[in-house]
Amino acid sequence: MSTPTLDKHSSALDAAEVTGTHLIAITLRVRRFNPEVSAEAEWVDYQIQVDPKERVLDALHKVKWEIDGSLTFRRSCAHGVCGSDAMRINGKNRLACKTLIKDVSPEKPITVEAIKGMTVLKDLVVDMDPFFQAYRDVMPFLITTGNEPTRERLQSAADRERFDDTTKCILCAACTSSCPVFWNDGQYFGPAAIVNAHRFIFDSRDEGGEQRLEILNDKDGVWRCRTTFNCTDACPRGIEVTKAIQEVKRALITRRF
Repeated sequence: MSTPTLDKHSSALDAAEVTGTHLIAITLRVRRFNPEVSAEAEWVDYQIQVDPKERVLDALHKVKWEIDGSLTFRRSCAHGVCGSDAMRINGKNRLACKTLIKDVSPEKPITVEAIKGMTVLKDLVVDMDPFFQAYRDVMPFLITTGNEPTRERLQSAADRERFDDTTKCILCAACTSSCPVFWNDGQYFGPAAIVNAHRFIFDSRDEGGEQRLEILNDKDGVWRCRTTFNCTDACPRGIEVTKAIQEVKRALITRRF
């Protein structure tokens, strides 16, 4: 019985299939930064064996647990719900826990770096305080007047559908850190804050829409958006972020929401 041979153009995935193994060799190229060691960031390559069906987060874990315990990154649920492991993978904002190795050209070095527009504290960890302050500033909670109700505030399916898309936000900052306006001016509220304002502005039970619109009418508010669609492309939850921003702009002009 002859032994199968590999074409010179075969990828690492093909090699794994032919040889009957589940592991492939990849190069994980991580942008490391430690302010206690150097003021400059540097790219460091790690050669590891992984299953191509595993996630980039699994590869990072392998590096941290088996090669270099000083590698620093955030993660929690590992199922695309907490949003804590947003990072730039091969130049695009993604969640490491939802990005499969086989989908990011494993035959080439896989680059991993911190999201842009925020101060890097160490390796892949950025300072999220300004991001969450913008979120708090748009008052992301239900505002009502009068006495506390004695039963649930009922809402029709149609009214709920009006803002259904923007309830999916997990505050990963992938959209905000993909925005060129935010890169150049960190004072801009950013897409995530506007999305979360949208979620309540268009909620039929809420009475704080006018207040939020005035907040977003500020010079650092919704009018800074240049409609590049970077935010929509970056959202791991599939939210139509740019559409939501345009709806907030329209509400500011017409005062109808």
